[in-house]
Amino acid sequence: MKRISIGSWAYTIGPYASHPVDFDTVATRLKELGFDGVELGGFPPHPNPDDFPDKGHRRELVDKMKEWGLAFSGLAANLWSQKLINTDDPTPYLQEFEKNCKFCVDLGIHGIRVDTVQPPSIFEEVDYDTAFSRVTKTFYAASNIAADHGLYVAWEFEPGFAFNKPTDIVKILEKVNRSNFGVMYDTSHGQMVAVVGARQPGEKETLPGGQLELIEMLSGRINHIHLIDSDNTCHKDENGEDETSMHLPFGAGLIDFDPIVERLAQESMSHDWWTIDLCFWPDAWDATAVSKKAIDELNTKYGD
Repeated sequence: MKRISIGSWAYTIGPYASHPVDFDTVATRLKELGFDGVELGGFPPHPNPDDFPDKGHRRELVDKMKEWGLAFSGLAANLWSQKLINTDDPTPYLQEFEKNCKFCVDLGIHGIRVDTVQPPSIFEEVDYDTAFSRVTKTFYAASNIAADHGLYVAWEFEPGFAFNKPTDIVKILEKVNRSNFGVMYDTSHGQMVAVVGARQPGEKETLPGGQLELIEMLSGRINHIHLIDSDNTCHKDENGEDETSMHLPFGAGLIDFDPIVERLAQESMSHDWWTIDLCFWPDAWDATAVSKKAIDELNTKYGD
């Protein structure tokens, strides 16, 4: 059976930004619901490298997690203040990345999430080839840093960030070509990339075989899994514009999870985590229990 976690950012950003749920409350509730762990959104108000600056603070957090009987399934590093595509100097990004790698090591976290930082509209400022070169060189350097700390890097592709077409994803994987670098497969993002083609610049690129075809394209390079539903729409930003994939609780969308999860379960990964992602869902706190029940059913079917 897979170990089950949930992303802590669901309770701190978007609808929860004005009234975030503190980390202790989140962890206590997750334990009550039978979760095995939490995927840490490493930015305020939850634990992060800046607010937990030394090993003493971090040991206290590790001890708390042990008391709760929980583990960390990964870290979503706070790299969004950095530039990636619209700069030819990746030094600040890589320095911030390494700081988060050290945080992972101190907390016993084995995987760190990244994205391409800038939205697809960045191609109006930076040409494709330049953007591709900057992303792949920086991801390659970041993978080397992560490897030095014993970590794997999970790139979360999604409509809200550049390089969101199926062939883009494959090209970046092939160019970076590091054994500890792969993709985080989020079923909502998979739907929006492979089926809808959301926010893809230029001609849309979707796949006749939908998510199953996309998983086959990425097979062997999937190193982290997020499970959540989709209704083929994007979350809206504060201006009402499409931002990134809408993440709905299981059953509130239209994904047929059985064939997708059965196929994802065949991927060989270095860990045994499946993570629920309720990012931007307005009632994430209340939807957590329902989502846990749904993923437990999938785990019973396909988690062995």
